[in-house]
Amino acid sequence: MEKIKVKKLNEKARLPQRATQGSAGFDLYACIDEPIALNKGDTAVIPTGIAVEIGSPDYAAFVYARSGLAIKQGIGLLNSVGVIDSDYRGEIRVGIIKQTQGAYEIKPFERIAQMVIQPVALPETELCEQLDETQRGEGGFGSTGKN
Repeated sequence: MEKIKVKKLNEKARLPQRATQGSAGFDLYACIDEPIALNKGDTAVIPTGIAVEIGSPDYAAFVYARSGLAIKQGIGLLNSVGVIDSDYRGEIRVGIIKQTQGAYEIKPFERIAQMVIQPVALPETELCEQLDETQRGEGGFGSTGKN
């Protein structure tokens, strides 16, 4: 995949950009007119003012928290990772939550998340009566030990 199409839904919107040549993700920007204040536990859905066309069902866009905002300010994503399907054409909006003490203000056009384009596997499903045995079996959370 060489290109994705980006449409501005708001004339003020900033296009997604990679911060460096080695960046895996494109920064997404808050397309808001006024700051949004957040305290611990507060949530907000932040518009980006853009929509994308990925162009192939073999790919999807995944929205991740920005590590600097998460570590320094406690700003994470409400759903951990956002998924933008290849056939979605609506505005990309980012659900965020303030997870730590203290206030933080999302400012207009601040970088709020990062979007990574990744391939997706699209296997068929097959109904069966039983699954192959494994060493782990049905062992769930913590079943393989503490470390």
